[in-house]
Amino acid sequence: MDITRFCDQHTSVVGLQWGDEGKGKIVDILSEGFDLAVRWNGGSNAGHSVQVGDQKYAFHLIPSAILRPQCISVLANGVVVDPSQLIREIDALEQRGIHVNDNLKISSQAHVVMPYHSLQDKLAEEKLGDKKIGTTARGIGPCYADKASRHFAVRMADIIDSDRLRDRLAHIVPEKNAIFAALFGSSPMDWQAIYEQYEPLGKRLKPLVCNTTALLHRAMAGAKKVLFEGANATLLDLDHGTFPFVTSSNCGTGVCVGAGVPPQSIGRVLGVVKAYSSRVGGGPFPTEQENAIGEKIRDRGREFGTTTGRPRRCGWLDLVAVRYAAAVTGATGLCIMLLDVLSTFDEIKICTRYTTPHGDTDEFPADACELSRVKPVYHTMRGWHDDLKQIRHLDALPPDARAYLGFIEEFVGVPVKMVSIGPGRDETLLIN
Repeated sequence: MDITRFCDQHTSVVGLQWGDEGKGKIVDILSEGFDLAVRWNGGSNAGHSVQVGDQKYAFHLIPSAILRPQCISVLANGVVVDPSQLIREIDALEQRGIHVNDNLKISSQAHVVMPYHSLQDKLAEEKLGDKKIGTTARGIGPCYADKASRHFAVRMADIIDSDRLRDRLAHIVPEKNAIFAALFGSSPMDWQAIYEQYEPLGKRLKPLVCNTTALLHRAMAGAKKVLFEGANATLLDLDHGTFPFVTSSNCGTGVCVGAGVPPQSIGRVLGVVKAYSSRVGGGPFPTEQENAIGEKIRDRGREFGTTTGRPRRCGWLDLVAVRYAAAVTGATGLCIMLLDVLSTFDEIKICTRYTTPHGDTDEFPADACELSRVKPVYHTMRGWHDDLKQIRHLDALPPDARAYLGFIEEFVGVPVKMVSIGPGRDETLLIN
């Protein structure tokens, strides 16, 4: 597979739906031609699956580029790091012969997910009852909230310094206890026990911690090529997604802030899109199929969360949403994933506009209340029944599959650059 033409400039890979689009596979493929791969947002709530030969890897914090020894993987300042989860991932990779210490770097400015963040996440969701947002309960939102408040924040620079960590926890935990007791009636936490748990984790990770912003600027000045990997996806973006059913970071638009690089340095933005739509957790989903069609898509696409194992909600492709996300992120190319899942459908529907209480529109409302009131208007296309797994060239795809890709490209106004027809690296079509 010749990926040379995708590696001639700094490139950002972002999801254009509600996550789980297959960004990990695209990063894994592209990282062969890049010197650094940078994760710049989110935490262990993200899940990326990669298949190499008969081996399957699941990542939550570490970029999937870690499978490429020549590529340095970076957790930049915009990531929130759960040290326990990170060390579990490192150990699991080491056990499989993938040595991490030589090519993984962690920002000293990245914030740390602490036990009280996970507890707060769980207690807050329970208190919401049937109005739950649908978080993964990994403490991501509370950690970002503490980052914004500054008062309760712990960063990697703190956790690798025993004295600083002790001082921070002695100050933070008593205040958290008072807040949790008042809001949730929960029992108090022992700050010393948390310190004894996290101090050795900091020591373990200390050799990997550095100023990643300086690292990236040196690399770019030295003509190294950098690949930026977004977690979650644009419709979950804190500012531009279906608020409040979103994640806690700018996962479609925050690459420059989350990595510390200037906007003009990124020359290519690849937007990753499933050939259909899915989402996990709560929130409006106009094209959801709560019927046999949705079940068929879920079964064929193995639509169960990498992080949570939860079954994903599935439905037809929503091009109103994809075009909006492509515009917000500045996508210059599309990567269409899981096209093979749509094989065996007699007909395929694509949402091209919405019916609203105020009339039809082709604009996407980035507000959960507004989006919950829309009804999809579909364009119907002929399906195909061919097995796509052995196809290695675009021209060999069934005519109706090519027509489907052409319709997406024309509607969104962004060229299709990659098409995935299976989980393997070689089951990917590169388009000139």
